[in-house]
Amino acid sequence: MSDPKLTLKQIRYLVALADSDSFRRAAQRCGVSQPSLSVQLQNLETVLGVRLVERERAGVTLTPVGRGIVERGRRILLDVQGMMDFAGAALHGMAGTIRLGVMPTLGPYLLPNVVVALHKQHPDLKLYIREGAPSELASELERGLHDVILAQLPVHGSDFVTERLFREPIFFAIEAGHALAQDEAVAIADLEGVPVLSMSPDFHLHDQVHALCEDFGARLVRDYEGTSLDALRQMVAMEMGASFFPALYVHSEFRRNSNVVARPLKGRPISRSIGLVWRKGAGRGTAYREMATIIRTVARDSFDTLTIEG
Repeated sequence: MSDPKLTLKQIRYLVALADSDSFRRAAQRCGVSQPSLSVQLQNLETVLGVRLVERERAGVTLTPVGRGIVERGRRILLDVQGMMDFAGAALHGMAGTIRLGVMPTLGPYLLPNVVVALHKQHPDLKLYIREGAPSELASELERGLHDVILAQLPVHGSDFVTERLFREPIFFAIEAGHALAQDEAVAIADLEGVPVLSMSPDFHLHDQVHALCEDFGARLVRDYEGTSLDALRQMVAMEMGASFFPALYVHSEFRRNSNVVARPLKGRPISRSIGLVWRKGAGRGTAYREMATIIRTVARDSFDTLTIEG
């Protein structure tokens, strides 16, 4: 009888178990029965000669060695996927499926135009889009949940490649009947003491608004934080405070005669930088750069408030 061998299937099953904390959910994710997954993990423990998983009534716990093997296993699986992507890109170019992670404060207002352009130029390309909390997009990219992410920069990580796309202005917004809404632009000095609402700390926009409040002497309202830009706009409409909104959202959702108006700041334009980010070891870097070029073209042609970068 031949000695048991370590397989990619076993590694994939172990990583799935680490991500789901459940044999049942891991088996569902891998498309196998729970007994099959359990047997493969036992075989992996036999091959390595160490205990990887502690099976308890309350759930599943990885041993310290198991956690180390999972991290190495993730890198192996990503390298294998990168190899397959590289071969696929060499054969088919912009085809197949790309998993794109995107911020909910950006995706709905930019991607409809981008998807149309991508499909027109590359009809064999499929884009699987998943919104994620901005604070988690980088770690999800690192773990392989996304192939590439559309995110506010900077995205920190030495193993990432970043393509800058554009700078997006951020506007001050206030209820239409407020005195500050009467001018076409708002003076920074007029913001002193003004209550300002923000998104929750899961969003980079929260940190940016917090810094703006400190710079301008406005008062950040911490009791009520928006879970979406729509929720934030509704709170501004109810005169709970002012806020700041990115230009693409303003372009999409602010209407003439709206009960909330957006204004630039006099002498102090503010913005956020948006980029496309992927792992260095990805095999489809050429495809991602092509995607970046298409996004820049869409941004330039469709939204005159954006400043193209890169």
